[in-house]
Amino acid sequence: MMPNVSTKDRSAPIKPDDESRSKVFVFDEIAGASKPIIDLLNVVKKVSVSDSSVLITGESGTGKELIARAIHTNSFRSEGPIVIINCGAIPGELLESELFGHEKGAFTGAHRSRVGRFELADKGTVFLDEIGDMSPDLQVKLLRALQERCIERVGGTTSVDVDIRIISATNKDLSQSMEEGTFREDLFYRLNVIPLHIPPLRERVADIPLLLEHFQRRLGQRVYNYRPKTFSDEVLAIMSAYHWPGNIRELENLMERISVLVEEDLIDPSHLPDHMTNTSPSGELPMMAAVFKSGVGFNDAVESFQRSMILHALNETNWVKARAAEMLKMNRTTLVEKIKKLCIEQELEGPFL
Repeated sequence: MMPNVSTKDRSAPIKPDDESRSKVFVFDEIAGASKPIIDLLNVVKKVSVSDSSVLITGESGTGKELIARAIHTNSFRSEGPIVIINCGAIPGELLESELFGHEKGAFTGAHRSRVGRFELADKGTVFLDEIGDMSPDLQVKLLRALQERCIERVGGTTSVDVDIRIISATNKDLSQSMEEGTFREDLFYRLNVIPLHIPPLRERVADIPLLLEHFQRRLGQRVYNYRPKTFSDEVLAIMSAYHWPGNIRELENLMERISVLVEEDLIDPSHLPDHMTNTSPSGELPMMAAVFKSGVGFNDAVESFQRSMILHALNETNWVKARAAEMLKMNRTTLVEKIKKLCIEQELEGPFL
């Protein structure tokens, strides 16, 4: 629960209390149980109870906004708003006004004063998505706002105190941007107090069965008379070997496309897009072609496929190992040994992404 802070004193910072440090963590929209995602969420737990700035990196479609929302939801600022700003979607000349607001007459078309996103987020969280696309001039003003914890509206002369936490995200290499002179080094270190990197889907293919179940549950909530699909082992193998350039967003789109276009309940390779199932010129099987293209070694590919199959069986049987072993056609003791060897653990309850 957020401490009681008088709305008259906007400058009074809120601080974590004992209750916020011991609260139950919620990851409603996050699905997955692989080691990379479990490791990430364990860090998210620690980050959430602090008020430090966080920089989330990862490829497009990996779920950076979901992680930002999870940090906010589990923080002592959760009763305040989370305000999301896509720095790459707003033209540079308008972004300053979006962030800090403007006074009447500040520029052509400014017929009245307008509160900016930073003021709207007071006592809450600001999520600056695609921070690497911000212009160098605006980076200077953002740095001042973060250092001073106050802003000035465009065309204004009065400083406004704001109490916010900054979470930013990018799919760019900011180290390279700093070398090229397009991103300020001092701003980078101000934002990158706690770095979080979200692995691409190709590095957590063991989560694919869970993600498919997660997306089907969401489809069932919004599509009338939705019939759940079952995915053949061949399809899961192809998905595990595929490179997934669009990451989780691509998988979600594929799941929705299948739900619309495929009438059968069992999904086989013929229902997948051609670019996922076409053989290479050498006649390799699609999954083998994808493995060779990704540069994954033989042992890693086998281990990844084993993890995927075991996790799928465990989740299908509600983690009853005897039933999972029967489904996998192996002895229970063999399954237990593989679970230990592959470090498969049910550390967190519920779906994660």
